[in-house]
Amino acid sequence: MNKKEYKYISSWIDKNSKKLSNWNQIIWNLAEPAWREYESSKLYIEILKKNNFKVEECSAGMPTAFCAEWENGPGPTLATYAEYDAVPGQCQDAVPFKKPRAGFSENASGHTDPHSALGISALGGLLATKAAMQKFNLSGKLYFTGEPAEKLRGSKPIHAAKGYYDNIDAMISFHPCYMLPWCNTVRWDIHCGAAYALIYRFEIKNKEGWSEGDITNLAPIPQSHAEVRLPSADEALIQMYTSSRYLRDTMLPHSKSWSMNEIILTSGQATADNLPSTIAELQYMIRVSTLDEANKVIRFLDRNAEAAAKMTNCLYTKHWVSKSRPGIPNHAISNLVFESLKQVGPPKWGKDAKKFANEIRKNLGLKKVKEPFLKETSEIINPKKADLIIKNNLPPSQNNFTSDDYTEMCWHTPTARLYVGRPMLDSSQKEHFPNWVMNALGGVPETIDPMIFTASKTIALSFLKMLKNPLILKNAKREFNIRTKGGINGENWIPPLCDYNPPIHYSWPDYKSTLTGKMW
Repeated sequence: MNKKEYKYISSWIDKNSKKLSNWNQIIWNLAEPAWREYESSKLYIEILKKNNFKVEECSAGMPTAFCAEWENGPGPTLATYAEYDAVPGQCQDAVPFKKPRAGFSENASGHTDPHSALGISALGGLLATKAAMQKFNLSGKLYFTGEPAEKLRGSKPIHAAKGYYDNIDAMISFHPCYMLPWCNTVRWDIHCGAAYALIYRFEIKNKEGWSEGDITNLAPIPQSHAEVRLPSADEALIQMYTSSRYLRDTMLPHSKSWSMNEIILTSGQATADNLPSTIAELQYMIRVSTLDEANKVIRFLDRNAEAAAKMTNCLYTKHWVSKSRPGIPNHAISNLVFESLKQVGPPKWGKDAKKFANEIRKNLGLKKVKEPFLKETSEIINPKKADLIIKNNLPPSQNNFTSDDYTEMCWHTPTARLYVGRPMLDSSQKEHFPNWVMNALGGVPETIDPMIFTASKTIALSFLKMLKNPLILKNAKREFNIRTKGGINGENWIPPLCDYNPPIHYSWPDYKSTLTGKMW
């Protein structure tokens, strides 16, 4: 690639920087939670259609998912994607002190990673690539998916099972930096692990006959106030919750970075009378290194659910939310993306960003500093060096670490996982910052925009290199085939695990519209 083409990409993003910034602000302020990102997905669809992309709405049966493509003649298909779900209980305004967004409580959802900037960064790279393809008459196809409910590992296993990632020549998965040392780099060998999410639903088995023979059944009103109340679905849920918590330490080894988190989706539906709750739902998210480990955890939870149901005269059913595979590397694509990041350079924080950061420090009772941001956010680290740092903190048998469902794409196309530094305050003096600080920094243009523009330029530059050098994609495909179809009988291949319908109808947290406006 010559300097003229790179300069064009950089100039295009600079000229459109205000648009990208504004789009991020819209998504950040919408802050719609998993499976309920109606307005956020609508904005992406409108932008893509205005830029002449063909858009399939509600892709794979998911109301807030989409799939878009644009073609400029025959050639390779290059892909990236947007995420746009926010996190309940993380509502924070774009101000240098703790305060929820206007009109909402802190219990409403907010962008933490932030996915708002994740999606707009990828969109910026996509649109810049399209402009360069038209300018320099480069042939190929651009492919862009809208991925709801990433926090629940939601859409990507479903898209994968439905074939949406097939026939792609290369994928770039971008994420704002969320942990060191993966800041301004790409993942090399250590990719995210497996993740399972599922709901255990408890329902009363037989409301009738529980107190058969009891004298209170002689009363003229069945199930009167004096009758013994039968065990409810709530009791089953509590048994399941506590038994799984007590035994977690024996189930999850201390030497590995496993996690199992739960959330109560539905509980109650009882009245002040002696009427039991008839249904209760408990969701688990399991993040482990391998599918074998994930299946062991599920067998453990199944036994607990069965025991809890028997103890409380209930039935239990199991409902899948996600089954995602562990990730695999592709050095050919990852190296190309890392070289592009080095050309673009890391994000830099200007005086207005530093001023805002110091206002946060002041409000937390900390003194003003010349460089309030973590130095690593503006430094590039070699991916092999970053991997080595992570590997030194893992047991030798563990090859995957942390969790994200971009791993689904790795099994269908050569995929690079790109990280760019987001604004993070320096804590080298053992200063600790509450969670709202990171959330606020994601909503302030002066602090989040440098990351967006850096990521957009890196993605676009990488795509243009792929379009102009078919050998890179050929090498990436060869490596991909070895990693996924290697072995004597191709046993390295793990097919899509999704054997469930999109879990869109459960009691996920959401906003609602009332006569007095929108509320959580």
